[in-house]
Amino acid sequence: MSLVDVLRGRVDQLEARFKELETAVSDPEKVGSPQYPGLLRELGSLQKTLGPWREYTSLADEIEEIREFANGKDADMKELGEAELPDMEARFAVVEQQILDLVLEDDPDADKPALIEIRAGAGGDEAALFARDIATFYLKFAAIKGWQVELMDVSESEMGGFKEIIYKFTGEDAFRMMRYESGGHRVQRVPATETQGRIHTSAATVAVMPEVEAIDFELDEEELEITAMRASGPGGQHVNKTSSAVRVIHLPTGLQVKCQDDKSQVRNKAKALDLLRSKLYEIERLKRAEERSEMRRTQVGSGDRSMRIRTYNYPQNRVTDHRLGESFSLEKILAGLLDPIFESLLSAAREEKLANL
Repeated sequence: MSLVDVLRGRVDQLEARFKELETAVSDPEKVGSPQYPGLLRELGSLQKTLGPWREYTSLADEIEEIREFANGKDADMKELGEAELPDMEARFAVVEQQILDLVLEDDPDADKPALIEIRAGAGGDEAALFARDIATFYLKFAAIKGWQVELMDVSESEMGGFKEIIYKFTGEDAFRMMRYESGGHRVQRVPATETQGRIHTSAATVAVMPEVEAIDFELDEEELEITAMRASGPGGQHVNKTSSAVRVIHLPTGLQVKCQDDKSQVRNKAKALDLLRSKLYEIERLKRAEERSEMRRTQVGSGDRSMRIRTYNYPQNRVTDHRLGESFSLEKILAGLLDPIFESLLSAAREEKLANL
């Protein structure tokens, strides 16, 4: 059985859902409903998959026909087929890699913007400086990709590092790629404050969540405790001047978020609610993923922030991704050139999904 045949069953499901959505969005009763934007978004996401799929299957049929010519008895057609086949097969291989990731995608949130939360772990000031370094090369990568970046919240350390920083990346494949960054990141280097040249180890954690809109996850206001407060800590834009910072506590879980980066209390409240919504949604999302398959515990990109995924070794100028067992140039990673890592991660995830079909 060819790979096209293996994938066709999956695509048949997508085609059926696409037809359902086309009918739904053309229903006058649905237009203007709270669900309507979500239906349009899902329809657009499916179109991004089904368009390339049709090109893929068309190429597969073309190649099969050319192979028949190349293996036939007609000398002229045989020569023509043999001449065309290599270029067609090379083009098909490129399209195949593109379509595989789209068709095999099993995360309904893959096309959403990404919320990236970076927190300093063990290591004090050095950990906070390492969190800043991670944030810096993520920003460089986002710039290379042409993604829109919004700072959601930040808490700085005394030495200019980040105790915690949260960004939103919006753009093509933002969450689809950045979700692989969730987990523990460890650094080995000589800190700027170290006088004897000793190598220290410190850590930071990264959590990547899809941005969740109100239509996807509704917050119950009665379960929220919302408090206005003054911005605090180094880097607060107007510390002790106005009560623009907002803290929101989700009473049933005790989960709390705080936003203080904007001068507007209204905008800080909106950002805080967005963050809380995404955090609560992420808890449910990962629970569903675990229920789908216990293999998610070991799969690339499982989203488990307690798992150590990468070590940055400054003396040896290398970055080791423990999921892949591969090392990469530290210098290039710090410059935001993350594509080699993501290509390897995507390839590993692709192989896992194919093996499970």
